[in-house]
Amino acid sequence: MPDAASRLTTLLEQLLETPLPVRVRAWDGSEAGPPGAPTLVVRNRRALRRLLFKPGELGLARAWVAGDLTVEGDLYTALALMSGLIWERGEDARSLGDILRDPAARAAVRGLVKLAGPPLPPAPPPEEVRRPGHLHTRRSDRRAISHHYDVGNDFYGLVLGPSMVYSCAYWPAPGPDATLEQAQYDKLELISRKLALKPGQRLLDVGCGWGSMAMHAAREHGVSVVGVTLSQEQAAYANKRVADEGLTDKVEIRVQDYRDVTDGPYDAISSIGMAEHVGAARYLDYASDLHALLKHGGRLLNHQIGRRPQRAEAEYHVDAFIDAYVFPDGELAPVGTTVTQLERAGFEVRDVESIREHYALTLRRWVANLEADWDRAVRLTSPGRARVWRLYMAASALAFERNRIGVNQVLAVKTPGSGASGMPLRARTWGAPDA
Repeated sequence: MPDAASRLTTLLEQLLETPLPVRVRAWDGSEAGPPGAPTLVVRNRRALRRLLFKPGELGLARAWVAGDLTVEGDLYTALALMSGLIWERGEDARSLGDILRDPAARAAVRGLVKLAGPPLPPAPPPEEVRRPGHLHTRRSDRRAISHHYDVGNDFYGLVLGPSMVYSCAYWPAPGPDATLEQAQYDKLELISRKLALKPGQRLLDVGCGWGSMAMHAAREHGVSVVGVTLSQEQAAYANKRVADEGLTDKVEIRVQDYRDVTDGPYDAISSIGMAEHVGAARYLDYASDLHALLKHGGRLLNHQIGRRPQRAEAEYHVDAFIDAYVFPDGELAPVGTTVTQLERAGFEVRDVESIREHYALTLRRWVANLEADWDRAVRLTSPGRARVWRLYMAASALAFERNRIGVNQVLAVKTPGSGASGMPLRARTWGAPDA
């Protein structure tokens, strides 16, 4: 009888109608596949059962998070080689139903079922979130934010580094002398310049995280800042940082839903990596709420991940792995949808800048931080949670590099009826003091 790796490889290639681009090592120690390629290690038959009961990305994610499946060799190379089978099969790829109408494919599935052993569906890993749909109520949003951000400040510090900024950095150029901390400082400064922050102004930082943007704006530009977050852990950490830097007279951090902020008007609003959590059903309300909180002539900087549009599909998209393990209720839309919704809310969109490549560089630095202190990361969270983050960040880095997703800074103005936007004639002179 063929060894498990050879049998598994043959059946998968028969089902997928293409050679596997990676090597396979099975639970019996046998190996098959191209020599020198990264190795997909199938540690037990349970991994197969997870894939059979949840074909596709979610089944793979469950096997990875549970430790039933792992990769030996460079993770980025392995993901890049497998991306054509998982994420990039294209709009014309056959559906599972179409595949199973093929007698050869049905035979391959029967062979996989036999190889997988007793047909009992394994329970999902405890790190998986299960909830009744994308509600985006205040309560469901609090739970979603808590799942992602209340993992532990020490864990985030390990991954993000001293800047504690959990969004795309702004890199001068890739190279050994470019530090993550400087790139994050440059991103916060870029946003401050786009918002034209000046002493005496009021800034609302929506989804303020651990307070980095709020502190930067107060320290470097002399503005008064209100930062709001739904995470208790983030707020506690941010308030301590604010106190340690002597900025309590300039920065207020609240545990508050942005929908409950009523003390406008503000001169400027920053929303950095927060709008992905809003959801399709609530996005126009989100944009309208921020519009109402700005004074006439005030600016909004909306820094948001977007995805590439596809033919004949919904405007918003939910990724199965990310929805279950990373960002519950997160929904990505093309940048054109975001701009349209902001304009529908009354904003005048004045500038859109894509910084897609910058996020790939940022994520690779975060992955390097995680891998360099892996044992501590596991102690701070759990083995499954650490595996979630490693896969999520590495796969996301490749998605940005391959232009499957992007990140955009949209600068919008609450332009008054007079039409005076207050914008400079040469808008991209963000570095100039009078911009």
